[in-house]
Amino acid sequence: MAKTKRLTSKLKTGDFLLTFIVMGLVVFGIIMVFSASYYVSISQKGTPYYWLRQDIMWAVLGTCAFIFCSLFDYKWYKKLAAPAMAVSVVLLILVLIPGISKSAKGAARWIPLGPVTIMPGEIAKVACIMFVAWYLSRRPDVIKSFKDGVLPMVGLLGLICGLIMMQPNLSTAITIAGIIVGIMFMAGLNWFYLGGVGAVGVAAVLAMIYVVPGGDYRLARMMSFRDPFADPLGTGWQVVQSLLALGSGGLFGVGLGKSIQKTLYLPEPQNDFIFAIIGEELGFIGCLILMAVYLVLIWRCCHIAFNAPDLFSMLLASGISVMVGVQVVLNIAVVTSSMPPTGIILPLVSYGGNALLLMMASMGVMINISRHSAN
Repeated sequence: MAKTKRLTSKLKTGDFLLTFIVMGLVVFGIIMVFSASYYVSISQKGTPYYWLRQDIMWAVLGTCAFIFCSLFDYKWYKKLAAPAMAVSVVLLILVLIPGISKSAKGAARWIPLGPVTIMPGEIAKVACIMFVAWYLSRRPDVIKSFKDGVLPMVGLLGLICGLIMMQPNLSTAITIAGIIVGIMFMAGLNWFYLGGVGAVGVAAVLAMIYVVPGGDYRLARMMSFRDPFADPLGTGWQVVQSLLALGSGGLFGVGLGKSIQKTLYLPEPQNDFIFAIIGEELGFIGCLILMAVYLVLIWRCCHIAFNAPDLFSMLLASGISVMVGVQVVLNIAVVTSSMPPTGIILPLVSYGGNALLLMMASMGVMINISRHSAN
């Protein structure tokens, strides 16, 4: 009786701490997007409130998606997994067709749809999580088979990451590769096969550098993180401005809204490099607190995955956990010049309409899984 009562309570509430953290990060993100985009918005749109209004709009839509997904039974995603994957592949192909996609800075990552644009790469992340979780949960031992388990997943990884790299979009390709491999690992992937999958990934990166046209530029861009000051006006410009922002912040920061680097020095400060503006305005202490919040968020996601009621929900929650963790690590590593620039946003904080909407929806799925867990 006590166990039944506890389960009923979980179905009503879910993981309150996760909800609190998600909403807290979204509100914090709105504040920082407004601060970081103030001068860029005036310069590009003629008003300081353009990116603020856009971010609030997507945050409201994301909240609706969060609530819906927290109430929508996760078991239905089994039936939606294959159609979602098919739609995702079609969109990834369409975005490569000139005239259909919208290009910016040499990359075709967006499809205009009326007043908004959709990013097939962001949709692919969620579709891959659903599909791989469904495929590997059909038979618990399928991952032990190279032919029926490992090979199809490697093929899927190659297909999706290959299409995304043609945009090109290295950061999303890395994230999706991490998601697929992470779910395979949680499903029981043999360590020998794991090494093989890693080797295939390394070979794919080398091929993009040395075989595909334009590899010299990609190699120079990837290696610029080692010494961004060697070419401060070229490949190292964005990272140099990011490091100057972080260094200027010191321990406690220059104060909210008082960043210098956001005054048209650091390109797109509300997106990939918002962590640099946070460091400048709120200092090392602010960055440390934010990273601690992300650690708690990832811990709660992992807790939900480990206590999931069945294999499908465990793999689904694991994929979402990997997605959050990989994006946080990659974003902070890029901003601090610890790895090559990849153009990946900070989850729930950076501006990014599709990314924010789908991330909040994914957090809603986590809440729904937690509502069905007995622990």
